[in-house]
This record gives sequence, C-alpha cells and structure tokens, in this order.
Amino acid sequence: MNAPPVPYPADFALCLLRDMLRIRRLEERAAELYGEGSIRGFLHLYIGEEAVAVGALHALGSDDAVVATYREHGHALLKGVPMGAIMAEMFGKQEGCSRGRGGSMHLFDAGARFFGGNAIVAGGLPLTVGLALAERMQGGGRVSACFFGEGAMAEGAFAESMNLAALWQLPVLFCCENNLYAMGTALARSQSQLDLCAKAAAFKVAARAVDGMDVVAVHQATCEAVAAIRSGGGPYFLEFQTYRFRPHSMFDPELYRDKAEVEQWKARGPIHTFSARLKAQGMLDEAGFLALAGTVDQEVEAAVAFAEAGSLEPATELMRDVYTPEAAP
Repeated sequence: MNAPPVPYPADFALCLLRDMLRIRRLEERAAELYGEGSIRGFLHLYIGEEAVAVGALHALGSDDAVVATYREHGHALLKGVPMGAIMAEMFGKQEGCSRGRGGSMHLFDAGARFFGGNAIVAGGLPLTVGLALAERMQGGGRVSACFFGEGAMAEGAFAESMNLAALWQLPVLFCCENNLYAMGTALARSQSQLDLCAKAAAFKVAARAVDGMDVVAVHQATCEAVAAIRSGGGPYFLEFQTYRFRPHSMFDPELYRDKAEVEQWKARGPIHTFSARLKAQGMLDEAGFLALAGTVDQEVEAAVAFAEAGSLEPATELMRDVYTPEAAP
C-alpha cells in the first residue's frame, strides 16, 4: 500500500527529515566513538526510532517539560540541548550538559525543560506526574511529557503514575516507545496483556496506538493528544509502535531476535521511507538529500570537536553538589 501524501509545507517536512538525520548521524558517530574508547560506560542508541522523537517533540511547545529514558540523546537534542553539550557529556567532559557526571544516560538541561535522562526503568513517570502537579498548582498551562519503553509498563511506577494522573486529571502526555523487546525480552514473554492501550484505558486515560515508524503519523497523533490535554481533557497515552535497529546497548550480544526480523523492520526505516515520500511529491531530490545530510554531518563533527577540546572536571570539584557541610552554629 502506498503511503499517503505528506500533508505539510515543504519547509516543515524538510525540517522533520533534517531532525531525523541529526539524530541518526549523532547516534552513528557515538557508536564509532564508543568503539574508539572516547565514550565509555553504557550507550543505548536510538537508531530506527527517530520518527517518534521528531514527530512528538515537534508537536510539543518549547516550554513544555520532557522526561525521557536512558535512550534519550534524540529527545534532548530536539528539546534544545546543544549537540556539543550532549557529545561532551558522553565524553565525560565538564562542558557537557551534566558537567560530565551523568554520561549518556543522564542528560539534563533545566533551561531547555529537559528533565532527564533516567537510568531507572519507569523512573521518569512519577517525576513527570510531579512536574504536571506543580504546573497545575501554579496555574500554568504547560504539558509534561514522558517517554518510556513498553518494559516500563510492567513496573509498579507505571500503574501508580497513571492512576494519580487520571485521578487528578493532570496535564501529562504518556509516550510509550514500544520496540517489542525491552532490554532483551519479547513483550509476549513478560506481559500477559499485549494491548498496551487497554492497560491505559483501565485507568480511564484516553489512549491511542500509532505507527512509530511514520513521522507524520506520530506528529499528527501527538498534536491531537496535546490539544486534548491543553483543553482540560486530562492525561493522554500514546503507544508508538517502533523498533530499534541496534542492540539494546553496546554490551548486548543480541541473541534474542532473528536477524531476518531486524531486516524486515529496516525496510520500514523512518528516514528512507519519509525521504521517498518527499521525493515522490517533488519536495526533495537526491541532490537535496545529500546536501541536507552533508549539513548534518558538519554539525555532528563540530560537536565531536567541541567534546574533544573539552576538559575533565578537576578533582577538587568532585564534591561539588554532592555534599554540603552543616553550617557552623
């Protein structure tokens, strides 16, 4: 079946494509740097899932709050965290957005209203409910959005967060990035109810399943959900059905899924399918795509250079923000 036309002006459509490319190239370069030893610790790549972050973040306002998981480089980038600060953080440099202390899994920028990067599965959900409650108590109209994997829905924090958000009708957007395998366990092996929207509906929360490989579908669904939340409709749950092309992390031997399945999903890759639609509509040609990709590569290399030129935090600063001695009597 042919995909429907892209319903956006060329400038916005190309913006969506550019941002997917920015995430893809940032992640690919991070993988290379990890292999070289410049990035250490854990590294979870978002390759294959770019349409979710791009479509959803472009439907949120710049002042809305976002909380993500440990697979959050793309979310941070689109929320306004500079690519150089993200790369420097992965390098462990003090020029990073978390002063090099958080690394890949703990990106944070309060100014951009990006509140993590959270290494605890489902740990970001109650934080998001708290942000939304604070917004309600202060009389504001901003939305608080959290991104999490389907594995988080087996955690108690998911039920507690959904219940309170629904009970208090808080402005929370729950974005489930269902990539089918959590860390390495298929959904059917870990959860008895495979209809994730039914789980949300059990809390009387509006819920919708979306093709997470289609940036247009993601953007349209998120726009509708955000509009419903802003109009006082309470929380909303979106299940983005997506797929990561790489292993769970750089330490993952990936023995739990068939390679043929991965290739089938790659055929639905969000970047090449969306660019093909734009070409078919005359919004893009191959030269234009290559020029766009070249501009993105320059941004990525500038971020790498920024990180490489950065500095490690002095040992004298290691106790900063960790311990404060009691004031003298």
